[in-house]
Amino acid sequence: MTQKHDRVLIAGAGPVGLCLALKLAQSGIKSTLIEQLADRNFLDQVPRAGTNHPATLEMYDDIGLYEKLEPRGIVAPLFHYWDRAKGERIAEFDHAVLKDDTRFPFALQCERIKIVEEALKLAKANKLIDVRMATVFTGFSQDADRVTASVENEAGEKEGIIGRYIVSGEGARSIIRKDLDVEFEGFTYPDRTLTIEIAYDFSRHGYTHRNYISDPVEFSNLFHWIGPPERWRVHFPTQPEDDESLLTRPEALQARLQGFLKTEKPFDIVGFNFYTVHQRVAKTFRKGRALLAGDSAHVNSPIGGMGLNSGVHDAFNLADKFTQIWNGGDADALLDLYDRQRRHIAVHSTQAQTIRNKKLLAERDPAVRKRNHEELKRQSEDPKLAREFLLRTSLIASVREAAAIT
Repeated sequence: MTQKHDRVLIAGAGPVGLCLALKLAQSGIKSTLIEQLADRNFLDQVPRAGTNHPATLEMYDDIGLYEKLEPRGIVAPLFHYWDRAKGERIAEFDHAVLKDDTRFPFALQCERIKIVEEALKLAKANKLIDVRMATVFTGFSQDADRVTASVENEAGEKEGIIGRYIVSGEGARSIIRKDLDVEFEGFTYPDRTLTIEIAYDFSRHGYTHRNYISDPVEFSNLFHWIGPPERWRVHFPTQPEDDESLLTRPEALQARLQGFLKTEKPFDIVGFNFYTVHQRVAKTFRKGRALLAGDSAHVNSPIGGMGLNSGVHDAFNLADKFTQIWNGGDADALLDLYDRQRRHIAVHSTQAQTIRNKKLLAERDPAVRKRNHEELKRQSEDPKLAREFLLRTSLIASVREAAAIT
């Protein structure tokens, strides 16, 4: 047994786990970070999630991470809504209207893999963070005053690591959530999403770095990434009955892309992948000394870039609660408050917004589509309405809303 009662145990070195450990260290709180991937393959993860909203950038800045990420990303103050059928831009939103609300009036296009790469470097350099790479988390137990994580190292040796609390940053397949027997309430969309990465400059056609494209048959999202290699990522819905092997044939990928944008020659496809979209929230984010955060606690459609961002917000909220506990605060009251605040946001903000985003882009009723597009245009052209819209989409409003819950 490793006798370390004076720390928080964190399962998973994703953005949530790393940000939690770094924020805890600022308060002088030790943590042990358990990650099953080894240094040699940590960066071999599938590229995903990369829009970082203003509220999240403020948090990155607080732990010294933002300055590492900005040179590796794209500062994106604008985003567009498009009508694919008409080939017309519906609305342009500019984060500049948030200049009095945040010191980061823009989004940063920087992929998850870069975030964890830079955050892991900071964690390894911090003497308060015990980083355990190539260590498989297999389960845990808890009693009145401690938790014990069961792990297995690369050599197959088993160990128990003791701490005051344990946090699941493991993702949607969380062992901790399953061990706690916490229901993952919600649903799974029947259609899957196909993502294709292309080395092509879509800006020559009027697209900005972030684009949401409405279409009753095949809505899309189009995002720009700095690389390497520099590329654009386009998302397409597919039908539940579609054969993945047929959809991913080179000629099928080219046909889908040419349907999106007709060009004189084939696109240079960098990569592609499929994923299933879930809309689920854990029934509780806390049982005893075990807590859920990020995808362990809630998963949602990626439209709008809410998942990674809201997970980081969980981490910072929880770090604040632990800091108060370490300073003598009422642990049960504070951790129950974390559950109330962040679960409320997951259900009433993140889930509601992402479901609405998908419905808006996929709307089939012509009259409803027309009203939606007119409303987006009206909001984008009125500074007051645009600010209200961007406070929601940038997640500044959700952070304020959580703080107001007592």
